[in-house]
Amino acid sequence: AAGAAHCSLRAKRLLLDARFEGYKLSLEPLACYQLALDSAVAEVALRDDQYTLDHMRAFGMFNYLHLDFWYHDNVYYIDQYGRVMNVSVTLDTALQKPREVFRLPTDLTAYDNRLCASIYFSSSTWVTLSDGTGRLYLIKSGKRGDSASEKWEIVYNEELGNPFTIIHSVSFVKSEKHSVAVLLLRVEKDELDTKGSGYHIALEWITITETSKEGNHRYEIFKKRVLQGKSLPHYAAIEPSGGGLMILSYKPFKFMQDEEEKIEENADEKVTNEKKDPLYYWQQTEDDLTITVPIPQDIIKDDIKVHFSPDNICITLKDQPPLMEGKLFSSVDHESCTWIIGENKSLEISLIKKSEGPQWPELIVGDTRGELIADPAQRSAVAEGLMHLASEVMNSNPDKEKPPCNAQELEECDAFLEDSASLCRFDGDTLKITHIINLGSNQYLFSVVVDPKEMPCFCLRHDVDALLWQPRSDQPENMWEHIATFNALGYVQASKQDKKFMACAPNHSYAALCECLRRVFIYRQPAPLPTVLYNRKEGRQVGQVAKQLVATLEASDPILGFQATNERLFVLTTKTLFLIKVNTDN
Repeated sequence: AAGAAHCSLRAKRLLLDARFEGYKLSLEPLACYQLALDSAVAEVALRDDQYTLDHMRAFGMFNYLHLDFWYHDNVYYIDQYGRVMNVSVTLDTALQKPREVFRLPTDLTAYDNRLCASIYFSSSTWVTLSDGTGRLYLIKSGKRGDSASEKWEIVYNEELGNPFTIIHSVSFVKSEKHSVAVLLLRVEKDELDTKGSGYHIALEWITITETSKEGNHRYEIFKKRVLQGKSLPHYAAIEPSGGGLMILSYKPFKFMQDEEEKIEENADEKVTNEKKDPLYYWQQTEDDLTITVPIPQDIIKDDIKVHFSPDNICITLKDQPPLMEGKLFSSVDHESCTWIIGENKSLEISLIKKSEGPQWPELIVGDTRGELIADPAQRSAVAEGLMHLASEVMNSNPDKEKPPCNAQELEECDAFLEDSASLCRFDGDTLKITHIINLGSNQYLFSVVVDPKEMPCFCLRHDVDALLWQPRSDQPENMWEHIATFNALGYVQASKQDKKFMACAPNHSYAALCECLRRVFIYRQPAPLPTVLYNRKEGRQVGQVAKQLVATLEASDPILGFQATNERLFVLTTKTLFLIKVNTDN
């Protein structure tokens, strides 16, 4: 993305705990309540032609339980009769009987190719709703969570083509006009894709705006924009002002332009496709980087000029323009950097990192002509160093010669499905990428709404931990803020092969994950102990402990929905809603 600022995520040291010792399994009982539903959840099974991994992730792993983050004690689901049902919690644990707040006008059973119906709460009084057949509803709901003031009224609805699900929506006022922007997701057949899955992902960004003609107030579509990509976005959200979009995905997304621009782009693409091998290869350890540059056979040592400075590198051959030149991702000790002509006629350059430890996601900022070679020895060393962190694979006798699992077993459940994802910020006017982050090995875990007036946060794996990031679209210099850490959760979740949903409390007091059936795991933040313990092995006091709790639901049906609030977890199956009390009300 030319012209985009290449950024990096900056973790706050104060929120990291290098001395975290792992979770202690707690046997304290969890209060669990259940509510039988009048009618089953409107679950939609995948069809035979929805066979790709993207279909599975988008619709097979769909969360059928919708939390109203504006009123935390309210959850909603859509039942098989097309009724939007609300369940609210009163008096701490008392679940009210499900209450119908809206009924979809369409007869859903008449459609063969429908998707799951979806809801997004755009503000405290506005809701966007999709029936799964391709129709979008904009609804004014009144103040929700209170049967006296909650009244859902359709303000606008329109058929928008192929079925979609709503993945995000915001309500905002601009130039004294109210608008609701909504992001729709489709997995569409791609006739041009003969080598891949045969499908692409389309994100449609629609802005619906209030208009007043001759004193008549109504809503209509003001703007429509479509982005396409080749992998399902892990995270996609519109900025609160409606002025930009953030997408975290494995493959890039781009806006679809007019035909003329497309022709020009195809010509550019042909040129770029002709480039064969990378210009250089590089690898790194904690202390140094090694760059290998293939050079022509007729080049001798005197033809090569390599200039090092603390933040830059420049390589020229003979009197040609620089072969490699630019700002390094981080500083190096330029006086200790060296180069030689190695075997196979290649230039080998050694750079010494100024600060040991952090992995560089790129060598030269913005240069995509090189290829990073991951060091397998380093990966297995990291894997071996992590074994003591998770309860289920904890080595109860560390002095025994054979550990309970070896690096190979660990890497299988720990391996990333993907090479590397990127986080991009798109400008709504220019439709260009303004900021980009290469996430390297920072695997996406889940997203959560901490403050409904802000964009949803996303949680990424950083080494063994899971770090929660809050996008701040109004701060271009520091657009992503590290707000919380779940110690060792990145490592622990990798061993849960049957996990279906992950979530955390908006006040980050705990994180939780559930399997496809019955089991729910809860990981509390470290809390002070009433009496200080003594670690004999290391000769030091332990003042706090992090607890892991496990709940097993009395359910034989698969889990369809999962939501966390500060006090409780809501878990939905086809006929039952479970409530697990995690924290006491503050």
